[in-house]
Amino acid sequence: MTETAVSAKRLFKIFSADEARIGQRLAAGEDVDLTSVRGTAAVVDASFDVRQGESFVVMGLSGSGKSTLIRMLNGLNTPTSGTVHIGGEDLTNATPDQLRRIRRDKVSMVFQHFALFPHRTVADNVAYGLEVKNAPKAEQQEQARHWMKQVGLGDVGNKYPDQLSGGMRQRVGLARALAAGTDILLMDEAFSALDPLIRSDLQSQLIELQADLGKTIIFITHDLNEAMRLGDRVAVMRQGRIVQIGTAPQLLTDPADDYVARFVADVDRSRVLTAGMVADRTAPVLDPNATGQEIAGLLIAQGHTVGAVVRDDRPVGVVPLAAAQDQPGSTAAELLVEDPGIIRSTPIGDLFGRAATQPGALVVADRRGRLVGLLSQDRLLAAMSDAGLRGDA
Repeated sequence: MTETAVSAKRLFKIFSADEARIGQRLAAGEDVDLTSVRGTAAVVDASFDVRQGESFVVMGLSGSGKSTLIRMLNGLNTPTSGTVHIGGEDLTNATPDQLRRIRRDKVSMVFQHFALFPHRTVADNVAYGLEVKNAPKAEQQEQARHWMKQVGLGDVGNKYPDQLSGGMRQRVGLARALAAGTDILLMDEAFSALDPLIRSDLQSQLIELQADLGKTIIFITHDLNEAMRLGDRVAVMRQGRIVQIGTAPQLLTDPADDYVARFVADVDRSRVLTAGMVADRTAPVLDPNATGQEIAGLLIAQGHTVGAVVRDDRPVGVVPLAAAQDQPGSTAAELLVEDPGIIRSTPIGDLFGRAATQPGALVVADRRGRLVGLLSQDRLLAAMSDAGLRGDA
């Protein structure tokens, strides 16, 4: 069973001169009419668990409470009532020393407006978390170089933040968070200040990095397209409350209320649904030496029209049922329609042209080249409808 990385239970944040008294009443289980209190109810009764290795996105419009919520997850805001646990440790009631240790060892944050040190070089900014941990200087430099390369910064280690573009500065912030070596990344509107093309590139890079690293990511955004592209699950907030938590297909096909339904009605499914989200993970895996007769029998028995051929633990292409039936004496290696595979983070809108010209199905793989599943033309088209996302088509 996957362990819980972050757990929030009945979180409230009331910005008010009466906050302490309101907190005592809430903690005692009283019903408090928050519409009558003096101040602002920024977060109201928010509860959720984030699994280790999960990308959990909190989405809401300006003023919905999402940034206040994430600031309670690293102790920058103290809850009026409720608890936050990080890796099983109680953050809410931590002493100042415990809070500093949790921030240093378990949680890193990427801010919307970069929050870089202007007097430090890029390399020194990236290494800052390791410096706080008193890591040896050689390790700081090595890790800085490694993570700058991983996020596509190139050879800019000796430059200063004001010499970089906005997109490059955000990459520095991401590299700094990764270099700190924490298991949990909190990202508060990290890409919202960037131009659309740069933003899309960074979204893709984050998805690919996550596939390799398996970090626990809590990402805040006001953009539903971004939320559904990045999140394994998405929490939708409105007026301080979480109104629905679900996967992208769940939000699209089963919105909790009219508010969520209005949001998802305008979503461009071709851009937010990815190959990995809609791939058929049940398609048979074929031995390269299997005969057409054997392949046809297997595909018919399992109700599939195509199977994936895997060699040395890597998919190399597909064999359609029709080809196997036409040439029963040939092997899978001879019947193979070669396909190097598409990365699972690829938006399905990028695949229609290729799917239209390639027989059988597209191979979907992770960043390391391992098979995720197959994506047929029919499945690709069905993903654009609610029925297809429910698995009915």
